[in-house]
Amino acid sequence: MTAAPPVSADPSRLASLTTFLLDLDGVVYTGNTPIPGAAEFVRFLRDSGRKFVCITNNSTLTGTQFAAKLAGMGIEADETHLLTSPQATAIYLREHLRLAPGARVFPIGEEGLVRALLEEGYRLVDRDAQVVVCGLDRRLTYDRLMRACFAINAGATLVATNPDLSLPTERGLLPGNGATIAYLQTATGVTATVIGKPEATMLQLAMERVGATPVETAMIGDGLLTDMAAAHRAGTTAILVLTGVARREHLAAAAVQPHFVFDDLPALQEMLSR
Repeated sequence: MTAAPPVSADPSRLASLTTFLLDLDGVVYTGNTPIPGAAEFVRFLRDSGRKFVCITNNSTLTGTQFAAKLAGMGIEADETHLLTSPQATAIYLREHLRLAPGARVFPIGEEGLVRALLEEGYRLVDRDAQVVVCGLDRRLTYDRLMRACFAINAGATLVATNPDLSLPTERGLLPGNGATIAYLQTATGVTATVIGKPEATMLQLAMERVGATPVETAMIGDGLLTDMAAAHRAGTTAILVLTGVARREHLAAAAVQPHFVFDDLPALQEMLSR
């Protein structure tokens, strides 16, 4: 497909990019279906010596599980090329909150979050926690919410992996992690520190991993309010692809504008190859 008219038509900005942060759902795949051209685009980045990190707000799976999912789609990206919101959250706890191994953490979340916290050496508890970390938990109970509120009201820091309000499924939109965060914030009056998009933290950690600076990095995503907002907050080039939630007609009313817009990854690859 041909490229959609870019918001910024300066080709030198694209030519200067050495590092690409790729959102997964809506850019690389939709659910369990690969998006055409994604595998070829990742191979192009590898072959051309460009660096890349796949980043996702999805907090339910581990890096190993995401790598296996991508491999099953023929996409060459191992765990070193993946940064999930739980992994970024665990790094944030260590590097920014200075939370040492053995610290007491109350987790709301599924395997992706639990594994990331355990790998940092944190002790997972349901009382007397120093930090409450909130990720999507599709088996969350009122008792867990109550215990989390007790911990927060007693002084525990509230950190959230991502703020996604809803979760798209074949059945329709389900409550996302943002709904749980809203519950905890409303019940306690405490505002959560959010790590995933649209905040800049996960992008900054991804750039640190590969030794890149914002001026040489692009965020490729399909969401204006998440991916593009995070790109601007992190100071990177914002590249929107129209294979996910955003549509061309959304751009006119969008408060956050991408620097470039492409129909899909093959169109972006064509431009980068010039």
